[in-house]
Amino acid sequence: MTPRPQEAAIRALVTRPQHDAKPLVEALARRGIGAFICPMLRISVLTDTLIDLAGVQAILFTSANGVRAFAALMPDREIPVYAVGDRTGAVAAENSFSQVESAGGDVEKLAALVVQRCDTTGGVLLHPAGTMVAGNLSGRLEGAGFAVRRAVIYNAHQATGISHEICMALLNGDVNLVLFFSPRTAKTFVDLAISQGLELACERLDALCLSNAVASAADHIMWRRVLVAPEPTQISLLATLDNRLSTL
Repeated sequence: MTPRPQEAAIRALVTRPQHDAKPLVEALARRGIGAFICPMLRISVLTDTLIDLAGVQAILFTSANGVRAFAALMPDREIPVYAVGDRTGAVAAENSFSQVESAGGDVEKLAALVVQRCDTTGGVLLHPAGTMVAGNLSGRLEGAGFAVRRAVIYNAHQATGISHEICMALLNGDVNLVLFFSPRTAKTFVDLAISQGLELACERLDALCLSNAVASAADHIMWRRVLVAPEPTQISLLATLDNRLSTL
């Protein structure tokens, strides 16, 4: 059972979209950490999108949001899938894709995996994604001789404010740490925190960041400590959290 945030000795702020927040909250609960959910992005599927699967040899997913949006739009599950990380791969498997392989990391690792597994003459690589993408997956693969077709299938709307409940928790010192999984999420939170006068409250928090790029997006505000996962995966970020907990 997930504890209420107020009942836990250590409390975290989870900034992931709603779908991705739940497994993270459960992972935190297993560590005795309560969680306030404060999504910085809201995902909406672009239901009018037409996806061309003609000549596609593989689908490349760079986020769990892309998997869910594609699954909502298309019934096809037989085309091989290459996922940027284990969580994205797990969501693809949960949505009944029959052939899924995870790169276990970031866009560069995904590109390297695709170059190893796919044939430049075998057909198009389809990259279903949002209106904004991080990294240069298409450029990396096109440079290796592949044809890449990007399909824009969802929008990630930035939060326009931090709720009163979360603001009060921050101001009252009821939050000990915040987790950031993308540069856009980190920047959105920082911008809102500054605009809502929460800078001093954030100085009491540890900021746990998925990568150096995420940490850079969070560095426009002072934190008690900034911790960066050695690998850009949730498992690695949680291991970083475990190491931090051992010092408290």
